[in-house]
Amino acid sequence: MRVLVVEDEKEIRNYLKKSLEAECFVVDEAQDGDEAVKMVLSNHYDLITMDFSMPKMNGLDALKQIRKKKKHIPVLMLSVKSETTTKVDLLNAGADDYLTKPFSLDELMARSRALMRRPKDIKGEILKVADLKMDINKHIVSRGDEEIKLTRKEFTLLEYMMRNKGIALSRAMIMEHVWDMSADPFSNTIESHIMSLRKKVDLDGKKKLLYTLPGKGYKIDTKE
Repeated sequence: MRVLVVEDEKEIRNYLKKSLEAECFVVDEAQDGDEAVKMVLSNHYDLITMDFSMPKMNGLDALKQIRKKKKHIPVLMLSVKSETTTKVDLLNAGADDYLTKPFSLDELMARSRALMRRPKDIKGEILKVADLKMDINKHIVSRGDEEIKLTRKEFTLLEYMMRNKGIALSRAMIMEHVWDMSADPFSNTIESHIMSLRKKVDLDGKKKLLYTLPGKGYKIDTKE
């Protein structure tokens, strides 16, 4: 899942990025509200974590701009301000949740995953395709009784495919949802990760689940 971290303090921004990446999120960064709005209009995000107090455009104004553009991405606001009026203003402007600094990483992760579950019921904590199962919180993937060891990127790629079971996912869609903005769209990294996943998921004696669709992309399904 792809997250945009909006924070003007570099140390905090780096901490959030590394922490989210450790939980298998794909993370882009913006250092002010103006940059955040531009990135939201040109990219797809499953969640935005945004600081309230920032230069150029603060979190409240950025949030209003994002909602004005009809972008209904879950937004988790972060701020040192704990006054009820601030929270009310942000929630009325379209924030989905509010977390007061300092906060624990566990709470941030729990709130982030809760927000991403809201839009669609398919975003549960356990994903299943045939006998392939993924436990999102525990980061455990198994096929039948056999656990499958995945890298962080493989886990993120498989999660995206399982959430979109039966849908043809183009290279562009996968690049947008699973890789950050620094990725080279012309490299063969997607093909390499698909090949690696196929070796780990489509085990001998098991039904094939990962399919290459010539001219369309890839999908995970119980039938071709």
